[in-house]
Amino acid sequence: MPVRKMTPFVLPVPVTADQPSLQDNTADLDRLRHALGLKLLAVDTAGGALGVRPLEIPFARIVPLCRRFRQAGFSGVALVNDLPDRWVLADFLPQSPGRLPAMALDLGTTHLEATLVDLLTGQVLFSAGRENSQIEYGADILSRIHQATSVRRQMREVVDLSFLDPGLAVLQQSIVACINALIVELASGSGVAAEDIRALSVSGNTTMTHLLLGLDPFHICREPYIPMVNVIEPMESRELGLILHEAAPVWIMPSAGSYFGGDLISGILASGLAATEQTRMLIDVGTNAEVVLGNRDWLIACAGAAGPALEGGVARMGMRAAPGAIDFVSLDPETYALEVRTIGGAPARGLCGSGLIDLVASLYLARIIDIRGKFRDPDQESDPARAAFMRERLVERDGQRAFVVVTAEAGDGDEVLLEQIDLDAMIRSKAAMYAVLATLVGQVGLAFEDLAEICVAGAFGNHINPQRAITLGMLPDLDLSVYRAIGNSSLQGAEQVLFSRSARQECLDIVSKITYVELNVNQDFMIRFSGARFIPHTDPTLFPSVPLFAEQEEGAAESLKTKG
Repeated sequence: MPVRKMTPFVLPVPVTADQPSLQDNTADLDRLRHALGLKLLAVDTAGGALGVRPLEIPFARIVPLCRRFRQAGFSGVALVNDLPDRWVLADFLPQSPGRLPAMALDLGTTHLEATLVDLLTGQVLFSAGRENSQIEYGADILSRIHQATSVRRQMREVVDLSFLDPGLAVLQQSIVACINALIVELASGSGVAAEDIRALSVSGNTTMTHLLLGLDPFHICREPYIPMVNVIEPMESRELGLILHEAAPVWIMPSAGSYFGGDLISGILASGLAATEQTRMLIDVGTNAEVVLGNRDWLIACAGAAGPALEGGVARMGMRAAPGAIDFVSLDPETYALEVRTIGGAPARGLCGSGLIDLVASLYLARIIDIRGKFRDPDQESDPARAAFMRERLVERDGQRAFVVVTAEAGDGDEVLLEQIDLDAMIRSKAAMYAVLATLVGQVGLAFEDLAEICVAGAFGNHINPQRAITLGMLPDLDLSVYRAIGNSSLQGAEQVLFSRSARQECLDIVSKITYVELNVNQDFMIRFSGARFIPHTDPTLFPSVPLFAEQEEGAAESLKTKG
């Protein structure tokens, strides 16, 4: 991770100007511009800027700026927005503020996470999150694009260039209201007024960014999949209807295409992937498994549909990592003692991704499921203890076997089940994950052993046990020291651009050097996906640390023969 100098998005600049007189009749705004310009010249020169950036004073700010400048006796602190190509004068205060709050936002498809930070100290003042209110109009990106283009789809061409689809307007209003509610929560929790929040950075996928900005997403999901914009200039919060300070700049993390959004750029920034000589990998599991490989000289990326079963989108008892989600499961293969832990110690309500991985890996090691991820028949078991445990825990639901993870009594409510259909989805997801990783590494002629580090992002990365993921054949069989959980990298990247000019420039540079690999038409991916649909793999030699049982060795050999 590079060490960055604090150069905040909004910079407080002390300014003292000569008092007006009969001998000096310079206008108030010109007086302020001159005195501030000298200070900013020094900032740009000291910071090694390629040139002196101009100072812009928006027309809408002239009256309040001049009045505050005069009321302060022509001496105080100017608050200046530090944009890539210019300075923008936002406000003038009589003295330096005690805090300078700014908001970082991870604009997720299903959930919003935000922090309020102090630009003067780097301190996190408060954190909050809430469900994305757009879920009312569609649980996934494609259904929201459908909603946002409900009228647009009936038009061959947009005759009126200012046309805004009513569906898009509804979605934009929904997300703005959701963000404003989050702003109120952050402000209340930190003891500041919402209108005193001076900046916002937003990290989200390409579609979510379009919906926030009211940009037509019509072509995002249509070949050749082109968004309206990848890199957008900062705007003021009032232009989006946000209840921050009206001149607060809004930084939208740039995207690299329809399926490689600002949340991934944030992840690259937060992980330091593009800042080191060593070749490293970033894995971020959400609706898709998005993977980036590279170093400071090159970056290659791809995305595959490996996420839904892992973040609660497929399994009937699946849920996000939240209180009540089972995030840890242990099953002793000798005594069959089952241990379950939930987030926050709350009554079990379902399985999040890490809990699902733990559970399926444990069932495999205890030989409750076979190499195909199918429940074994207790009547065929030679081990009496295992057979007894299976009869206790395996039940029939809707004509198929299911494993009782938590009974209704133990869970203070409904029982938590793992059904065969969930297992099947899990096997597909883990196969897709491994195939994505193997394909990307293969694209540049490397092996997994060549990677210095694999960063795993998000709630998935925070809770996952890499050894259990290796057991399933989801992650490559490497020393555990290679894996590093980095948390919500989307939010971390959004925070970094608030504090550092070099981070803001780096995220723009990252966009220009990413090569994106489309997996939908990649034959290598399809071959690898087929081979990975076993535990741990059709080729068990790829996973030497994972036990392979006698009857499964025969099955693996037969599968390899069939594939060959």
